Amino acid sequence: MYDTILIPFDGSDEARRGAEHGIGLAASVGASVDALYVIDLPGVPRTVYVRDDEESLREEYRAYGEEVTSQVADMAAEVGVECDTAIRTGAPAEEIVDYADDEDVDAIVLGSAYRGKFGAVLGGTSEKVVRTSKVPVVTTRMGIDD
Repeated sequence: MYDTILIPFDGSDEARRGAEHGIGLAASVGASVDALYVIDLPGVPRTVYVRDDEESLREEYRAYGEEVTSQVADMAAEVGVECDTAIRTGAPAEEIVDYADDEDVDAIVLGSAYRGKFGAVLGGTSEKVVRTSKVPVVTTRMGIDD
């Protein structure tokens, strides 16, 4: 049923909860996981001065992305689950769904933060992924006390 499970991961507590669930699911069904970090630099002005800073910022984000996706790979290795890592740049929800389509994954498992009543109306990345994904999406939501 599931051969490859996508785990979007940004290093946050809610993402860690999603990763733990996704890796557990993969272990129980004999699937592999793909850990994805998305570099999101919305609205960065494009002046010459800022462009140099933007490139430096991208390098920092990429290094962070490599660090956090390797954490998922380590978590997966602990339970014998194969893990590939990837980094993309763009709007997180769009990149997650595009990656799932491009890499033909069977499911997406991601954590979701408690956003309160107002935040739930606006929706966050996980809600956008749920609404736009063609593959099943499992979310693990953190509560107000988490």
